[in-house]
Amino acid sequence: MSLRPDQNEALRRFAPGEAVAAALTELLDRDRHLLEVDANERSITFRFAFYLQAHLPEWTVDCEYNRDGVEPKRLEYLGLYPDSEDDDAKTVYPDVIVHRRGSLENYLVIEFKKSTSRVDPAIDLAKLQGYKDQLGYEHALFVIVGTDDHADVARLEWI
Repeated sequence: MSLRPDQNEALRRFAPGEAVAAALTELLDRDRHLLEVDANERSITFRFAFYLQAHLPEWTVDCEYNRDGVEPKRLEYLGLYPDSEDDDAKTVYPDVIVHRRGSLENYLVIEFKKSTSRVDPAIDLAKLQGYKDQLGYEHALFVIVGTDDHADVARLEWI
């Protein structure tokens, strides 16, 4: 199964979109079972990153990589956390990133969410904006994948 035409069109608006579209199509074709059984998000993002790497060989694709150069990736307070007194930077672990390890070259960051998640998507959207604004990612994408009987890509949004 491939992406819907409107999803392909939305992805291709940005440079990494063609590679992302191909990797999502491979995920749906080869690993649909992960979505159908509502597998852990890490399992899904790992397989996606595996496919994405083949389409972006000049970059490194990592899952939950928490380094900014050699320091931990941190985002300044974005109003996402329940403690309003806590305005320290938070260490972050983006779901999938495309970058050059050991440098500050950050090409693409992707946050995935399963349709069964109870976490507000606004949190991921704010983090993606933070990744762009504070960590210098050129592109940021939010993806919701459907699970169970709706194993597909439910939402795509460039930030």
